[in-house]
Amino acid sequence: MAQRNVVEAGQGALQRNLEDGPIDLRHLEQQSLGDPGLQEEVLRLYSDMSGVYLTRIEESATPEDMLKHLHTLKSAAAGIGAWQVRDLARHAEDALREGASVDPDLIADVARAVRECQDYIADFVSSLD
Repeated sequence: MAQRNVVEAGQGALQRNLEDGPIDLRHLEQQSLGDPGLQEEVLRLYSDMSGVYLTRIEESATPEDMLKHLHTLKSAAAGIGAWQVRDLARHAEDALREGASVDPDLIADVARAVRECQDYIADFVSSLD
């Protein structure tokens, strides 16, 4: 539904870029029952929450703390269709559960994916105005 609003607003180029972005808009539309207001609210909440949990992941003092925060980030990402964040968080979570040490490169990849989603959400929300 929100996708159609962007096209109707004459922003076809932006729409194409948003469709290629890090969030599966079709999944988000299904999760929000096609309600554009709910989509916007969920995206804003995810953007804020993902930043909080990314900070907690980066500042985790123990593998247990990191696991808890990765799990929360993974679940939230799955809810909105942020598949890359979900998959990277899952990979880091699985490695820690198997006894591996924290891989700083993998955590950096998670951070990059989260920031990419946050930028995408900012563009998406601004396209609705």
